[in-house]
Amino acid sequence: MKKIILSLVAVFAFGIASAQDGNFGFKKGNLFLDGNFKIHSTSVGSTKSNTLTFTPQAGFFLTDKFALGAGLIITSEKQKSNGSQTSKNTSFGFDVFGRYYFLELGKRFKVYGEGGASLNFPRRQGASGTKKDKYTQFGVGVGAGVNYFVTPKLAINFVLADVVSFKSLKPENSEAANEFNVNINEFNNFFGSHAAFGLTYILF
Repeated sequence: MKKIILSLVAVFAFGIASAQDGNFGFKKGNLFLDGNFKIHSTSVGSTKSNTLTFTPQAGFFLTDKFALGAGLIITSEKQKSNGSQTSKNTSFGFDVFGRYYFLELGKRFKVYGEGGASLNFPRRQGASGTKKDKYTQFGVGVGAGVNYFVTPKLAINFVLADVVSFKSLKPENSEAANEFNVNINEFNNFFGSHAAFGLTYILF
């Protein structure tokens, strides 16, 4: 986590030092790439869980403010109890999204809302690796985010994922479990457990 934060700070400092002039933001016809990371750690008694999620995405602007895109969702989770690993979970999936930019704060900050749907295939196994449970997870969610443009083509992302979300997790050969969440408190804690950080690059 520290390495990611230091890297973002370094990119931010480089942008300030370069003090580039230009038009910061998106235009109709822009194609962009996103790469966001989310790190989440929990501790309950002697049990600890660490989760890393990486979401590479690509999108295309249909207007100056609205874009459609798709991407991958890659998640790795490890759980330990009393210092020994008890389980290792992995997930690979796909998502589609629509993003609308509705606010500009100065020349470099761009605020957006985003809605999307995802399909994931979690795999969970114990420490021995002998048992692997298979699931299918479908989800829809609404979130918000901010881009800070370091250069006219490169921006730092701060993303609030799952402000409102619905998830359906179906184990293999069993009934699905549904979950609905409204995380309004995330607006009081921008850097909370649902926040993701990354970079956006405009290809053209």
